[in-house]
Amino acid sequence: MTMTSGLIAIGIGLAIGLAAIGPGIGMGVAGGKALEGMARQPEMLGQLRTNMILTFAFMESLTIYGLVFAFLLLAKM
Repeated sequence: MTMTSGLIAIGIGLAIGLAAIGPGIGMGVAGGKALEGMARQPEMLGQLRTNMILTFAFMESLTIYGLVFAFLLLAKM
């Protein structure tokens, strides 16, 4: 394994790790706040749920971008 391959392997690990931890924390915070909002105003349940699911979809797209970036780095090895 050359120096370049080792650095690419570290980059792949960082790309996937950082791409997963950010949206993971964001989903936890968003889910908690949505549940808090649903508990405070039950009549807003449908709108809060829709907005929460849409927010989760955007966060998951960030994770997928990290995975694609990792695959691009893997192709360079």
